[in-house]
Amino acid sequence: MKKVKFQFLMLSVFILLGSIATAKAQDANAILKKMDDVMYSFKDMTGNNKIVLIDKNGKENVRDATISQKGTDKRLFRFTKPASQAGISVLSLPNDVMYLYMPAFDKVRRISSSVKNQKFAGTDFSYDDMESKLYTKKYSAKMLKTTDKVFILELKPLSKRSAYSKIICSIDKQNYYPVKMEYYDKGNRKIKVADYTFTKIGKYWNTSKIVMKDVKRNHTTIMIMSDVKYDQGLSDEDFTVRKLKE
Repeated sequence: MKKVKFQFLMLSVFILLGSIATAKAQDANAILKKMDDVMYSFKDMTGNNKIVLIDKNGKENVRDATISQKGTDKRLFRFTKPASQAGISVLSLPNDVMYLYMPAFDKVRRISSSVKNQKFAGTDFSYDDMESKLYTKKYSAKMLKTTDKVFILELKPLSKRSAYSKIICSIDKQNYYPVKMEYYDKGNRKIKVADYTFTKIGKYWNTSKIVMKDVKRNHTTIMIMSDVKYDQGLSDEDFTVRKLKE
């Protein structure tokens, strides 16, 4: 009789622990969804982007670009300066579709999944980083810990083709925007760190600055947003392959 009671007790403990783990996973994914809701709350957006590349010796290389986005899955990013980079564009569309336009070759090519892990135009962002897609559609979340200011989640990629084994994401507890993301490769080595700055424009939180550092190369890319405008009524025609060449 005692043995039966003990087994029942242990079974109850395992069920309780499993329920707690499930609840934590649900909480973590709910928090990640709130982050998505903050980052993709607008109907559409346009803005200018200053990109500063800093090598290991501190030498800076500055570029300008424009960015436009509609909803959660359409984004067009185009370099405007310097002349050597002007016109290089990336278009992100639904269903993991991405296109790259290189003016020097006057060709538009579709970016395959295997190429998305490569660096975009010499920056420390990969094509995958530049993609417009909800984090909840790319990652599953697990709560690691909380502090007074942030939730710290472990994000595991849903696709086996991802270059990352995980991302450690710190999310502001009050407003639910990302504060920091630490990227790990398949060997579980930290390879990149991104620090985010958000400012409020009207009713939306805007990613005003991202500092992405490649830990191994000691190379940094800083993206600074300006002249941001929301909900201007952009159409789907603003996000077509034809638009890459304009």
